[in-house]
Amino acid sequence: MATTNINVRVDSALKQEAEALFNDLGLNMSSAINMFLRSAVNHDGIPFELKRSIPNAETRAALDEYEEMKKNPGSYKRYQCFDELVDEVFADA
Repeated sequence: MATTNINVRVDSALKQEAEALFNDLGLNMSSAINMFLRSAVNHDGIPFELKRSIPNAETRAALDEYEEMKKNPGSYKRYQCFDELVDEVFADA
């Protein structure tokens, strides 16, 4: 079987973590990537679930509050600088 090269750019820390994992499993990077590609072909798609992350209730509430603040900026307190905000937070603590 003829082979070919694939060049892929990845974060160096991710590469090191993946290599350590694959070594523990008795694989090298090429074997692991080949397994992924074969699995993708056999599944006729990505061999694991892909989905957008859905914000939890607290994050969704914060995003909703942000949208409200953008619509009505005059209804919310503004600060001249970050230190002013921090001072107020510590005063309330």
